[in-house]
Amino acid sequence: MYDLIVVGMGPSAVFLAYELIELNNYKNVLLIDQGKPVEKRSCPMEKVGHCVNCKPYCNITCGFSGAGAFSDGKLNSYHLSSRDKNGNIYLGGNDGGYFKQYMSEKEITDLLTYTDNVYLKFGADKKLNGVDHMDEIKKLQEKASRNNLNLVSYPIRHLGTEKAHILYGKLEDYLKEHNINMLFETEVKDLIIEDGSVKGVKVHKLKDKTDEDIMGSKVVLAVGRKGASWLSEICIKHGINTKLGSVDIGIRYELPDKVMEKINEYMYEGKFIGRPFPYGDKVRTFCQNPSGFVSAEVYDNGLTLVNGHSYKDKKSTNTNLAILVSHHFTYPFDKPIEYGENVAQNLNRLGGNAIMVQRLGDINRGRRTWPEDLENNSVIPTLKGAVAGDLTYGLGYRTMTDILQFIKDVDKVVEGFAHPDNLLYGPEIKFYSNEVVLDKNFMTNINGLYSIGDGGGLTTGLMMASCAGVKMARILTGEKNEK
Repeated sequence: MYDLIVVGMGPSAVFLAYELIELNNYKNVLLIDQGKPVEKRSCPMEKVGHCVNCKPYCNITCGFSGAGAFSDGKLNSYHLSSRDKNGNIYLGGNDGGYFKQYMSEKEITDLLTYTDNVYLKFGADKKLNGVDHMDEIKKLQEKASRNNLNLVSYPIRHLGTEKAHILYGKLEDYLKEHNINMLFETEVKDLIIEDGSVKGVKVHKLKDKTDEDIMGSKVVLAVGRKGASWLSEICIKHGINTKLGSVDIGIRYELPDKVMEKINEYMYEGKFIGRPFPYGDKVRTFCQNPSGFVSAEVYDNGLTLVNGHSYKDKKSTNTNLAILVSHHFTYPFDKPIEYGENVAQNLNRLGGNAIMVQRLGDINRGRRTWPEDLENNSVIPTLKGAVAGDLTYGLGYRTMTDILQFIKDVDKVVEGFAHPDNLLYGPEIKFYSNEVVLDKNFMTNINGLYSIGDGGGLTTGLMMASCAGVKMARILTGEKNEK
């Protein structure tokens, strides 16, 4: 019997446990995850050159610190400000996202400041990217605006994939030292709910293949995007109220560092947002990795999705970033996650269960890409296991039209962005479309059952997910940390 059970061990769960320790107001807390401790998480692709579909779960998406921390570890420091050469202050832009529904901007800023300091305490890089070239950034933003694009820039701390391992390893040790219970390689198969209140969880232990009921008076769901599909099924089964959200479907785009040189130098990550002709759908860049590497990761139901990594010490000569199209569905369709999964399944089948890659020039000419095309291409793929093919067979016409027009629009700001040798990998899909209906205390309509993090639609990204964990701890204890 536990006082608190947390499903998932991503940043929101980790920071929930950390803050309970700091408040000195915790007793018997259990964190559960399908994956492994951080020191046992590694991707075989680095050695063998292709995804081996780790069993039972992908080491990139599961385990202590979750999927986001094992991509490239970017902390968007929305709360920080910077100055141009004339001393004018540019706020990072308090992008509270969904948080704005639950608290004031001041409280969000305070949470961001506190969480940022925790990351620094455990070894985050003190260097801030995107704060030293405000005049140049402003010029780029004005150029983007003239071409119907919004270019957003925030101060960023870049942990780097390998450095994130070290930082989260220290956090894991800290939780262990303070007797936070952690159950790894364990599936939560179901919730135990009686008379409208949560009573615990039903688990399956993967190592010894045993089932067990674990009881707890409070349960926090912190499943991340990896667990969005599972969470959707659980909500339907138990009548947990949700809202119909959106699903982001797109590709990972790879191009030379020299094309992105100014964006990389001035901002590290510049977020382009547009509504390209003819549909006017929201299209954006996301998770930019200068001198980075395209990667593959396996999600539920064996879906292989593309992502990107950026290391502190290991460098390529390419930049990769996501180009995502937001899909908003209306009545009578109410299954955006299943829609995204079907897109991924089709592309996986076309690529023989591997990530597919295609040259932009081949798409524009209406032809597929062949292996020999990649051998003679000026942009060399950093994902060696990617299979040359034709993404247009699997991505919908509207989605592909949005992406191609968006690339042309960005090329007006960043010359070379639409070069025919640039590479598109697919699929890249962000599953956070199952928005759980919560009260001001992050509790669902089931008494004692809470939801935080990206999987339930409360946050999007590493920093905000971490803040959600801190806030959840303070809600549960009724205390505020004044440190």
